Amino acid sequence: MRGRRKGMAYRGSTVSFGEFGLQALEAAWVTNRQIEAARVAITRFMKRGGKMWIRIFPDKPVTVKPAETRMGKGKGSPEFWVAVVKPGRVLFELEGINVDLAKKAMRLGASKLPMKTKFVERQNLAGS
Repeated sequence: MRGRRKGMAYRGSTVSFGEFGLQALEAAWVTNRQIEAARVAITRFMKRGGKMWIRIFPDKPVTVKPAETRMGKGKGSPEFWVAVVKPGRVLFELEGINVDLAKKAMRLGASKLPMKTKFVERQNLAGS
């Protein structure tokens, strides 16, 4: 089933592992190819410096029936996999590079994704 994409992400909405993150501002289905394209763009720009985390995983299969097929005869075969992303979800995280480089790398990665995103930095909750 396609499901519903309304509401904000209440899990995975903070930068947990790295220093910088790329946060989704819209709901979308992100395919495994889009995630990989963004990952390659970010790592190439960083020239393999620093560390990167991918915080989403494509675990939802999308099925498609063949063209010009009559109704019935069951469900179509899985064509590709998607990650369901809600607004507020952190998609990628970076650490070990400076802010300017991280912003440029995330902008490159965001151009490969099907929704609006914003660059976020880690908030230290422990007062110091």
